[in-house]
Amino acid sequence: MKRMLFIMMGALIILLGALVQSAEAQNACGLRQDLASKLEQSYQETPTGIGLAKNGGVFEVFTSPEGTWTILFTRPDGLSCLMAVGDHWESKAPELAGLNS
Repeated sequence: MKRMLFIMMGALIILLGALVQSAEAQNACGLRQDLASKLEQSYQETPTGIGLAKNGGVFEVFTSPEGTWTILFTRPDGLSCLMAVGDHWESKAPELAGLNS
């Protein structure tokens, strides 16, 4: 019984930690240049990928040599927000369609 309670409490702590990190990332908004500068200065993250959303916004992936990563979304009105952050980023070369390894 104590073991089950211990496991449930551990799972709850992990879940709450993940929710707090996600909420922090989603509430960090400002000017793109300010956020990009902070990512580079604090985490050595630079833009390594970019994509255009259907609503006209821009998604950017910032990565560092140490494996940290951040996804930044810039809305059409110019406001930029951190959408997600993490560790253990691995770049993967795109695979060509129709080619077998």
